[in-house]
Amino acid sequence: MSAYQLIIFDWDGTLMDSTGHIVSCMQQAITRLELSPLSDDQVSHIIGLGLNEAVQTLYPGSSPVMTQELANAYREIWLGNPVESPLFPNARELVSSLAEQDVLLGVATGKARRGLDKVFTSTGLGEFFISSRCADECHSKPHPQMVEELMTYCGVMPSETLMIGDTEFDLQMAHNATADSLAVTSGAHPRHRLESCTPKGIVDDLHQVEDWLKRVCYEI
Repeated sequence: MSAYQLIIFDWDGTLMDSTGHIVSCMQQAITRLELSPLSDDQVSHIIGLGLNEAVQTLYPGSSPVMTQELANAYREIWLGNPVESPLFPNARELVSSLAEQDVLLGVATGKARRGLDKVFTSTGLGEFFISSRCADECHSKPHPQMVEELMTYCGVMPSETLMIGDTEFDLQMAHNATADSLAVTSGAHPRHRLESCTPKGIVDDLHQVEDWLKRVCYEI
């Protein structure tokens, strides 16, 4: 299906339809701490960043204590919330099909390891990924560390690597690692923000991701 040896997926907003749930949990944390209110749109734009970086973006100049308090409140609300966000249509089929074709699969996410392990288990998708990197293990996106470490672990070159994500942070991270990227519009960032990062392609859903990969393979 793909000429790429390694395909790295973002998680939230790319494989899992979790943007609304993340925004809701952050809004609850903001309310709990009685901070200045923010719109849902403002909150959604920080999805993909590490939690501390997200808080600093939402409230520039916030003290380390306030940053940690909001991060802790969000983490507590998210981990304690029984809502299970669904996978996007074709997520399971796409990932399993790629794995069956011996494409190496990775995840690079703004989640912490505890959060990623939770959704790996609840969805059953964890078995398909050879390795993953989280925001509490590496520099936050758009720093290239996550992609670079996954490429090193898998022994592949940037030219053999594709990053698939729904935010400009995903695409910038891939660019900073000199890897290719594919944008999906079903998540947190609107099309115009994704276009500004000049990915190899932009698609609307995971069915189109599969079609795009087939076209790339055929053209090569």
